[in-house]
Amino acid sequence: MTISRRSLFKAGIAASAAFSLPSVVRAQTAATDARTVRLVKTGVPSVFDPVLTTSQDTTDHAAAIYDTLFALDSKFIPQPQMVAKWGVSDDRKTYTFELRAGLGWHDGNPVTAADCVASIRRWSQIRPEGQFMMTRVQDISKKDERTFAIVLKERLGLLPNFLAHPLYVMREKDAEKHGTEAVTTNIGSGPFKFNESAARPGDSLTYERNDKYLPRREPVDGLAGAKIVKVDRVILQNIRDPQTAVAALQAGEIDYYEVPPADLFPAIASDPNLELQILYKYGQDFFLRINTLQKPFDNVKARQALLHLVDQQAFLQVLSSDPKYTNIVTSFFGSGNLATNDENTKWFKKGGDPEKAKQLFKEAGYAGEKVVILQPTDWSDGSNTSQILADALRKIGINSELAPSDWGGVSARRAKKGPIEDGGWSIFITSDSDFNRGQPLTANHLAMNGEKAWYGWPHSEEYEALRAKWAEVETVDERNSLARKMQAIAWDYVPEVLLGQYTAPIARRKTLTGLIGMPDIVPLWNIEKA
Repeated sequence: MTISRRSLFKAGIAASAAFSLPSVVRAQTAATDARTVRLVKTGVPSVFDPVLTTSQDTTDHAAAIYDTLFALDSKFIPQPQMVAKWGVSDDRKTYTFELRAGLGWHDGNPVTAADCVASIRRWSQIRPEGQFMMTRVQDISKKDERTFAIVLKERLGLLPNFLAHPLYVMREKDAEKHGTEAVTTNIGSGPFKFNESAARPGDSLTYERNDKYLPRREPVDGLAGAKIVKVDRVILQNIRDPQTAVAALQAGEIDYYEVPPADLFPAIASDPNLELQILYKYGQDFFLRINTLQKPFDNVKARQALLHLVDQQAFLQVLSSDPKYTNIVTSFFGSGNLATNDENTKWFKKGGDPEKAKQLFKEAGYAGEKVVILQPTDWSDGSNTSQILADALRKIGINSELAPSDWGGVSARRAKKGPIEDGGWSIFITSDSDFNRGQPLTANHLAMNGEKAWYGWPHSEEYEALRAKWAEVETVDERNSLARKMQAIAWDYVPEVLLGQYTAPIARRKTLTGLIGMPDIVPLWNIEKA
C-alpha cells in the first residue's frame, strides 16, 4: 500500500515527540549505547542456513558468524580469506589450499581442513556454481589438519571465483547434513558470535563481537581484507511499519534502516542527524519469479503473457518517485554487466501490452485457475509491487489472489512445489543486485536445471548447455556472444519477468560510519558509532 500523506503526518508527529526528549536524557542514552549498533533490515531471518536459502537476511546473518575461504574485493576479484596460501599444479587440475593459523570455532575448537571439505561438498549440492563445479571435480580431500585439495577432471579457471560467491565454512558435523536439511546450531568462526540467549524470534537477534577472531592483516577492501569489529554488539530489530522505523531512526533508538520507502525520503533528507546513502552502486533488479510446475504457468504462453503485461514504469514509480533512483531493464542479465544485451527483447513495450497478455493467456488455455502471489508484508517494496501485479492480472480477467505474510513466511512457502490447494504458490517478487545478475554460473535464479534449479524450477537443456560453456570461454566477446544466445532462449522460456532497476538508498544516523558497500551483503564488521 502506498504511504499516505496522513501516514507521513503521523510519522512527523512521532519524530517531533522523539526530539522533544530532554537533551540530558538523549546524551545519557547515547553514552551508554555507543558500543551497540541497532539495525532494522529487510527482516529478521527465520531460516539461518545460507545453503538452504539465498534470502539477504540469512546471507547477512551468515556473513557475520561464518567465514569464507575467499572473498571478493571492491573490484570483484577473489582474494584469500580463511586461506593463507594456495597453488595450482602445472596441468591446472589440482588446487591446494592451506588455512591460516589460529582459526577457531565459536565453541573453542580449531577450524580444520575436514571442515572445509565437508562445507564445500554440502554447498555444492545446492548452489548452481557448486553443482557445475562438481561436474568437473574428481576429488576433494583433506591433506593434513590445515590443508585440503580439489582435484579436477577438466580445467576450471573460475574455481576461486566460485569459492568466493560466497561459500560459508561450517563445522564438519554441521556440514555433514544434506543441503536440503537445515543447520540450526549457528556456530561459526567469523568475527561475530550469535547470542542464542538474547534471540527473540521474529523480534530481534543479537550478535556479539568475537574477541578471539583473528583478522587478516590486509586493509579492508570490499568483502576482502581485515574483518575488524569496532563495536561490542549489533542488534537486528524487526520493525515492520516504515513510519515507526523512521521515527525510531530520528529518535536515535536505531542507527540504520535498510529499506526506507521512497515516500519518506524527503523527511529523512531534511533531518540534520540522518543521511540517505547508496551502498549498492550497481543497484537492485526487481523481478517476479514464476512457478513453472503448476497451472497456469506450466504453459509457456502464460509465462510469456506476463512479459507483455508488466509495465515497468508503473512498478518503478512505486519503488521511487524520483527517477534518478530507477531504470528500465530489458536484458535478462541486467543493465550494467558485460553480459547485458538486446537479444530477443522486441516484446518490450513502454506501458506494457495488456491486450497481448490477455490473448496469450487465452492461447495457453487459461480456465480461471487461481494465481497466488506471495506478498511480503514486512518489505514495503515487495508488498507494494505485489499489489500492483495482482491488480494488473485482475484487469485482464485473471483470478489473482495475494497471500500476505512476513518475508520468513514467503521464504518457507516458496520452497513448496505442490499445487495451490496444497499450500503452493504461483508468483513471488524479489530482487537481486545487477552485478549478480550478470553471473550465470553463480546467480541461483539464472540456472534452468529443473529440480535442481532455484524456486520456480525452470527446465531448459538447451539453455543449460550454453550456461555450462560460460566457464570455458575466455574473452569478453565470447562471453557476450554466449550471453546473447542464452538470453534468446530465456525470454522465450520466461522463468521470471523483470520489473525494473532500483538503486535504493539506506537511511542511517550520521554517527554510524564505516558501512561497506557491496552487492547482496551488508557486513557488520568495520562499522563504528560515534
